[in-house]
Amino acid sequence: MAKQLGFVGLGRMGRPMASRLIDAGYQLTVFDVLKDCVDALVAKGARAAASPAAVASAADTVLLSLPDPSIVRKVALGTGNADGVIAGTAVKTVLDLSTTGAVAAREIAAALAAKGIVAVDSPVSGGVAGAVNGTLAVMVACRRPLFAELEPMLKHIGKVFFIGEQPGMGQTMKLANNLLSATATAATAEAIVFGVKAGLDPAVMCEVINAGSGRNTASQDKFPRQVLTRKFNQGFATGLMYKDVRLCLEEAEAAGAPMTVSAAVRALWARANEELGAASDITAIVQLLERAAGVEVKGR
Repeated sequence: MAKQLGFVGLGRMGRPMASRLIDAGYQLTVFDVLKDCVDALVAKGARAAASPAAVASAADTVLLSLPDPSIVRKVALGTGNADGVIAGTAVKTVLDLSTTGAVAAREIAAALAAKGIVAVDSPVSGGVAGAVNGTLAVMVACRRPLFAELEPMLKHIGKVFFIGEQPGMGQTMKLANNLLSATATAATAEAIVFGVKAGLDPAVMCEVINAGSGRNTASQDKFPRQVLTRKFNQGFATGLMYKDVRLCLEEAEAAGAPMTVSAAVRALWARANEELGAASDITAIVQLLERAAGVEVKGR
């Protein structure tokens, strides 16, 4: 594929992904509402554009990394189709790296298809560290020949998986993954707070759990690095996690798939979103349980 790409959304995930593509030799035309984010990429050789439509007039392949479905819709389809990617004069393919849910992915794909633009449903997982290190899981849904064309470029941001050919399949995979991540974080918080309340050392608890069958990404990474140190800086916001869990359950319920355990997880993340704030770090969810138990989970 051509070395000219467009990239819209240069936040905590988008900026390192775009940076890796520049390092790999791609020429990027970029846009973000925050000038500082754009300037950081321009300093690495990217070209700034005035709007998503301008990005899509400079490159035939445009990548999006945006926080929620409403923003993806606005950026992809524009306001009255005047300033969105859909109004670009060069764009042929749009890859959405965001988490929007399958319903939004299908709606956006249909609107773009009406203008002759192919939408590639390609959400990513692995957090900011994964974006920086190029170790993300990239879940791609598109036609097989297009996947083969895009895979070499996407390998610069992570391990690439072909999920299926229909728009929304990548999103379904991503929501299932994030539901498990959210569940592990919430359940680990409950387990560790319970242990501390009963007199156990939380650092020892993590060591034992990680040597046994209870280990998970929260016990292995989030709790030792962010909770026990009281840093609470994993790099993913509570509001985004709650959004992902909510989307997953809404789509599962619409499909008729039971979500008994997950309903309780959604309720806990809803509380965290309300009480701690949408901008709080996901690891701060332990603070809800600490308050209720009257303890603090802190390392030696």
